[in-house]
Amino acid sequence: MTIYQTEVKNIGADAELFKSENMIILFGEDAPADLADYCYNIDVNPIQGTIEAGQTISFDDQDYKITAVGSVVEKNLTSLGHISVRFDNSTDADLAGTIYVEEKTLPEITVGTKVTIH
Repeated sequence: MTIYQTEVKNIGADAELFKSENMIILFGEDAPADLADYCYNIDVNPIQGTIEAGQTISFDDQDYKITAVGSVVEKNLTSLGHISVRFDNSTDADLAGTIYVEEKTLPEITVGTKVTIH
């Protein structure tokens, strides 16, 4: 079952910088100016259900198992389209707005990449 789906609409000039920290930042098209350059801009869409560990987040056909979910991920995703995704296999959600996933090669993200949680 698909819990959430969106598409990358724009890529900030410095969005790739956070990949060295094993992290990416997603934000709706209304990202604050001081953050916009570091984000992958997405459509803000509703969530159908609950996001939880054990599910999968996919960037097109690149799948990552979710290992932990921060306490404000769902709220931020539906209101702002804003979350970070950390690729470090953590099972503790230290950052409230972050989805933690398995540690493996980070996805290739381009304009048009579909992001799905299922």
